[in-house]
Amino acid sequence: MRYPFPIRFLLVALSAATVSIAPAMAQKAAGIRYDEIPAGAYSVVAEVRAKPGKERELREATLPLVAQVRNEPNNLLYFLHENREAPGHFTFYEIFASQADFDAHNATPHVQAWFARLPDLSNGGVKVVRMEILGNRNSSSR
Repeated sequence: MRYPFPIRFLLVALSAATVSIAPAMAQKAAGIRYDEIPAGAYSVVAEVRAKPGKERELREATLPLVAQVRNEPNNLLYFLHENREAPGHFTFYEIFASQADFDAHNATPHVQAWFARLPDLSNGGVKVVRMEILGNRNSSSR
């Protein structure tokens, strides 16, 4: 069936919008929502800086952690960031169900193997800041 131009245009626009919005909606539906983060969840911000000339190697060693950590049973959120203005400066944002889960994460074979590579790749190892989540429905009010 051949539709007049305005209707054809509208159908194409709606189809394009549906194709581009559907993955984002599915991804949001699959992720954890703020109000689902349990009270007592353990949040960490960590950073590591590559030695000069080791930026690419540290990036390649670090990227596989994203999928591995996200598959850990009590990891609620895990992001790896790289400073746009200082390549080789990586920041992690992590939330685990509890401190025990964070400790178990650090003992996993993939994290231990990554730690073992840091003396050759990084300046000073990992700096970790242990955080408390505030302002969440399930968090403490302090």
